Amino acid sequence: MKLALLTCLFSSVSAFTAPAAQSGVRSSVSLNAAEKSIALPFLPYPENLKGYVGDVGFDPLRFSDFAPMDYLRESELKHGRICMLAWLGFVAVDCGARIYPLPEAYAGLTSVTAHDALVTNGAMGQLLLWFGILEVIGWLAIAQMLQGSGREAGDYGFDPLGLLTGKSEEEVREMKLREIKNGRLAMLGFSGCVTQAVLTGGPFPYV
Repeated sequence: MKLALLTCLFSSVSAFTAPAAQSGVRSSVSLNAAEKSIALPFLPYPENLKGYVGDVGFDPLRFSDFAPMDYLRESELKHGRICMLAWLGFVAVDCGARIYPLPEAYAGLTSVTAHDALVTNGAMGQLLLWFGILEVIGWLAIAQMLQGSGREAGDYGFDPLGLLTGKSEEEVREMKLREIKNGRLAMLGFSGCVTQAVLTGGPFPYV
């Protein structure tokens, strides 16, 4: 009789505890199955990056959660393109490249020392003016894009060498991936280049 009572009691307890345990297992499996970032596998994948060229799930600060992705992509492309040109220009000057006739005030300048000399002689004011005008024009294009103009982020129709002409969709995507990768590398490269130039004070390769 006692054995029968114990059996019934155990069965009743099991009936109440089993679902909770199963629920815990399901929750654990659900959490483990959540998609992870490729670049940072210990973080969840930022869903808003999906479909963009060069996406490896790298957005640790989650900017894509609260800022329009087209705006973020436009900014990334712009900074990457600027840094590719900046690295080339910075190094070219320190390798001896000059535009002649060269004003006497600019003689003997390096890429690092040129900044203060150009500010003193007023050249930086002209750069601020013209680049400011370009930024205003660029912002108009960005605003139209964010309002649904259909323009793809970073696309200004600038392809004088026809690198994308006659290419398949897959080939165009590959070219865009190359630009993104080189732009990201250039942003890091230019930062390192300027840092080394200031620290060493020497010519390229700044060692």
